[in-house]
Amino acid sequence: MKKFLTTIIVIVIIFIGIVVAGPLFVINEGEQAVIVQLGRITSVITDAGLKVKIPFIDEVVRYPKKIMAWDGEARIVPTAERQFIFVDVVARWRISDPKKFYESINTVDAAYSKLAEIIDSEVRTVVAENPLRESVRNSNIIMDRASTSDTFGLGENIDVEIISTTNQSASSHEPISRGRRQLAEEILARSRRMVPEYGIELIDIVTRQISYSAELTPSVYARMIRERNQIAQAFRSEGEGRKAEWLGRMDNDRRSILSAAYTQAQTIMGNADAQAAGIYASAYSGGDRSNFYSFWRAIESYRQTMPKFNKTLTTDMEYFRYLYNTR
Repeated sequence: MKKFLTTIIVIVIIFIGIVVAGPLFVINEGEQAVIVQLGRITSVITDAGLKVKIPFIDEVVRYPKKIMAWDGEARIVPTAERQFIFVDVVARWRISDPKKFYESINTVDAAYSKLAEIIDSEVRTVVAENPLRESVRNSNIIMDRASTSDTFGLGENIDVEIISTTNQSASSHEPISRGRRQLAEEILARSRRMVPEYGIELIDIVTRQISYSAELTPSVYARMIRERNQIAQAFRSEGEGRKAEWLGRMDNDRRSILSAAYTQAQTIMGNADAQAAGIYASAYSGGDRSNFYSFWRAIESYRQTMPKFNKTLTTDMEYFRYLYNTR
């Protein structure tokens, strides 16, 4: 009886141990796993659901199936001109082959370290092979020869490409052949060739920030200030030239208007004098109209002169003919 009870107790203990060890396990969405049996991978699970394992023998190693972000530290890197800049890049990656990943790297933390080693090396190589302008610029838009519509209401287009007239350094005018985005694509292509053996897939690499080193910053700022001052002076010179041009046009227009107005005024005055002379001539030679005109002029003269005479003695005077002539 005691042996039977002992056997029952052992069986129960074994059953409880098996249950505790968990022959059943769940792979969640966004997870994948490898089943390791005594150090050897027996299967790879990439789909979610309820799974079965051999207790105490099979080990389930879980890995994320989702896309993960790698955020590297800003590294100081020399360019082709031996100018040192800080380059900060980020990348997206995922575990594409859990079996290779387990055999080569094993942990996600180790994968981050391996990515940092590979990507930083390729960043240094690509940046060092190209001039500074290729890393900091992404297009030649700054070089475009463009003109903008006149915003001052002058009725014509003003060419804003005055920068070309300034004495800027030749490097600031050199066009780029690749640019920052293409350099990032090259870094991605180089890095992709090295990561498949680790069961990793690199999705993309993006240059997040590029900044100048402390030694290079003052000279860069000084050059930028010098170039902006040259451009500003060019705009000022262009503005002064346009101002002088328009003041000259305004003065010429004013002279033309005054000359035309004077000519028109003289013409009108001449026509008025001619009409007045014609009226006078017609009045003198017009019979009764002529007599009325003489009478009117005499009366107007009397109004002006008579108040000034204190005494007038005469028996016959043509000037006063309208005063004593009854007809």
